[in-house]
Amino acid sequence: MTQPAAKGYGLRRDVELLEALVADDAGRRGGLGVVRLAELTGREKSQVSRALKSLEAEGIVERDPDTLEYRIGWRLFSLVARSTEDRLLRVAEPVMHELSHDIGETSHLCELRGQAVLTLLSISPGHAFRAYGWEGRGVPVHCTSAGRVLLMNATPDELAVRFTEGWAADPEQPGGVHSIADLHAQVEIARRAGFALVDEEFEPGLVGASAPIRDFRGRIIAAINISAPKERLGSRLEEAGRTTMAAANRISARLGWEPRHRDHRTHRLT
Repeated sequence: MTQPAAKGYGLRRDVELLEALVADDAGRRGGLGVVRLAELTGREKSQVSRALKSLEAEGIVERDPDTLEYRIGWRLFSLVARSTEDRLLRVAEPVMHELSHDIGETSHLCELRGQAVLTLLSISPGHAFRAYGWEGRGVPVHCTSAGRVLLMNATPDELAVRFTEGWAADPEQPGGVHSIADLHAQVEIARRAGFALVDEEFEPGLVGASAPIRDFRGRIIAAINISAPKERLGSRLEEAGRTTMAAANRISARLGWEPRHRDHRTHRLT
């Protein structure tokens, strides 16, 4: 009769190890060794070692062959990846309804796909400007506010790797992004502000505001975007950016994100 309880106890202790491996300490080090994990979980080193070997055999954790430290494994990442998008849609949709109602404009849930931004979901407040054709459609990264916030964590080198092959900004395109250096500068503006704004850069007469959605580890996995004709939204675009950022933060919190610090500064288009 005690066997199920024993199994539950063992599972709970395995979960403690996994929680330690996704904590900040493991992130900074790139992994944790048996001794450190034993300290963090209050267990004997031999117990931790046996548990990790079992988890490694199932692909739940993996061991670096050089440092001998453990980190989260491919199988757990695969399971999370398969469930993340469904959960993201479920969590985001009610917040997007609130956002579209508050601003009175269409909101979009977007993610990065290669050199393009793909719209996963669009919510309209119900007036004449609707966006039924956006879902499943890819648009350029460099001239969209969603593209810029989706790249917030990218370094200049990472941008170069992503965009060097097969990418060139239209020199006639309005706005200030005509090179990878220009793109990085705009991404930095968005990163400092916490949201991005574009003014007729993607399409004449259209403005937009976007903010990033983060997962439980703080990684940017999607963006919330508000787009509308400039004649309706242009005069309150920066306010829309702040409101969109607040909505994105609510979605992120429901996905497990716990920021230690939020930057409330804003930026203006130049």
